[in-house]
Amino acid sequence: MAHFAKIDGSNVVLNVSALDNSNVLNGEGVETESVGQAYLQQHNNWPVAQWIQTSYNTFQNTHRQGGAAFRGNYAGTGGTWDSANNIFWPPKPYGSWVKNVSEARWQSPAGDEPALTPQQENDNDINGSDTKWHYSWNEGTGQWDLETHTDPYSA
Repeated sequence: MAHFAKIDGSNVVLNVSALDNSNVLNGEGVETESVGQAYLQQHNNWPVAQWIQTSYNTFQNTHRQGGAAFRGNYAGTGGTWDSANNIFWPPKPYGSWVKNVSEARWQSPAGDEPALTPQQENDNDINGSDTKWHYSWNEGTGQWDLETHTDPYSA
């Protein structure tokens, strides 16, 4: 299957359509984006230039099956197409976060979420433990906050 994102005039992804591979093959039998775009325009009455091919197996600039990453991320409804960087971006999680283009992901201005300590990880892994640790982003302070919550399924 070949997948194409339908984008609007502001490069927002409206939806993603899957096509049978036979609908994207050129005269030599090679998968070609422009053939898929033409097919989608003809059958969906949407401009050719607003159908952008995306890879179902690409996430954060890595191909899940070891192949070549294609356009940063699989396009998702509500995300955006960044033609300058050739990347599909998921919706921005927080106003302060910035694009990490090399990894095709949003990143906090304070960097990645801190790692839990081995003891916190152990607490999270124990069946029956009612304390679960995690970090959450605090947009007001611009920092990661360590939090605990009670697991409703414990005990």
